[in-house]
Amino acid sequence: MIRDAMLAAGTVLSAASTLRLPGLPLGAGEVLLALWLALSGTHLIATGRIDAGLAFRRMGTFWCVFALSLGIGAFLGMLFDPIVEGASMAHDAMAYVLMATISCLALILPDNAVRMRRSAWFLVGFANVGLAFQLALGFGLVPAGGIDPWYWNRFRGWSENPNQAALYCAVFSAVAIHLGMTAQSRGARVAGWMGAVLPLVAGRLTRSDTFLLTMLGLFGLLGALRLKTWLDDPAGGVRRTAAMAILVAAPLVLASLLPFVWSERTDASALALSLAKDHGGDATMQTANLRLELWRSAIRKGLESASFGFGPGPHLERPNVPRLATLPRPFEAHSTILDLFLQGGIIAVGIFAWLHVSTLRLLFRARLDALAALVCAVIIFGISHFILRHPILWFGLVLCLAEGCARLPAMQARLASTSRAGMGQGGRLCAA
Repeated sequence: MIRDAMLAAGTVLSAASTLRLPGLPLGAGEVLLALWLALSGTHLIATGRIDAGLAFRRMGTFWCVFALSLGIGAFLGMLFDPIVEGASMAHDAMAYVLMATISCLALILPDNAVRMRRSAWFLVGFANVGLAFQLALGFGLVPAGGIDPWYWNRFRGWSENPNQAALYCAVFSAVAIHLGMTAQSRGARVAGWMGAVLPLVAGRLTRSDTFLLTMLGLFGLLGALRLKTWLDDPAGGVRRTAAMAILVAAPLVLASLLPFVWSERTDASALALSLAKDHGGDATMQTANLRLELWRSAIRKGLESASFGFGPGPHLERPNVPRLATLPRPFEAHSTILDLFLQGGIIAVGIFAWLHVSTLRLLFRARLDALAALVCAVIIFGISHFILRHPILWFGLVLCLAEGCARLPAMQARLASTSRAGMGQGGRLCAA
């Protein structure tokens, strides 16, 4: 249990990049994760017990192919990329090694599903305590000292920037909702759902447009999956009736609202813009144009490598924008898929897509709707941010694989028994 709490605490504190000592790339989160690695590795060697099941094989396959793609890209980068930077390449390589070791070790340990679920509860608890303290700092309830929890009018807490805080809040919310939906007791279900409230509030305070889109996608997909689950319930009952009523009523409600929405389309546009960062003003448009410029440059440069990439680290020229003149060169594309394309080429993009799609299929079959929505949420967030180095991403994927692989056999057995019961009932009806 101590190691499970340590893994959760390290993941939560890895977002506290402003608390690191000056000049050091490591903080309390990275130290705790390294300590968890040492203790878990020692336990594994001492006991000799491993669980090299489907979850570990999938994660191990991803990292082996990904490492191969980065190796090919690094060789090409050192030969042909004029702006390759050794320090940035080493930084990314070390981050990938740390994430690969943590994710694979967490899945090869015995009882990994039980351990990850326990870590998920610790994660939600630590996240809520940390966010409560950071919000108290932000609103002046606690002396902030030398820490500024705000980036202009955007909340960032202990994170380096608001987008980093938004990513962690998005995953915290999804994990808490999953725990609330799958808990056995009523008190645990309430605790899980309540654990999602503070991350949602803090995430909205970051004023991240991506966080807003991610949450809309998460709750939209979660609602659709719950309706499907209720409709597929062989026992019928109130839930199935409610799902059918919703499906019948939804088109009628939308049709009745269509004339109102069309007549008030100006107000609707204003509402949408008011939810966006800076109310959709000039700053938002400048950021969008900058991202599009970076994405076009990333595609062009990735194709120059014959779609094999140039290895770890950033590879783009710094955009010719005055407010970016003080930032280091080279630059990242700020998109997970495009940065992967720059680093490991089409091989890295393909294996990354395979890991997420195969995990989604596993979660759909295991009927873990909230975790499936979590995977879709991080995919949406990764469209406009590079999230591969963040421990929270790998904590979420490890939780998905561990619980999905543990629950799938029981779910298949349940469906098989239900099918046999249905066939038996049909046979008795035919005989009658």
